[in-house]
Amino acid sequence: MTAVCSVGLDMIAIPGNTPDATISAMIADEAAIGMINNKTTAVRVIPVPGKTVGDEVQFGGLLGRAPVMKVHEGDASKFVGRGGLIPAPIHSFKN
Repeated sequence: MTAVCSVGLDMIAIPGNTPDATISAMIADEAAIGMINNKTTAVRVIPVPGKTVGDEVQFGGLLGRAPVMKVHEGDASKFVGRGGLIPAPIHSFKN
């Protein structure tokens, strides 16, 4: 998804039982892509309690609706537990 969106992962509903480590790995992956592409990106994933893949979520008002998307089921805790630093894109040096 992030390869085709100019801002990153935006307003993606995911199952409510998605592990914290999986969400952290998604954020780290997006941050790395933003750094490599020299642009600021963001992650707005929405864990929806009680929903599973294929369910639909109504956000109400102008926010619309979204299907609950499947996420990678592998254990990301070892990756996330390594720590590390992904530097933010620096745009101020281009002036």
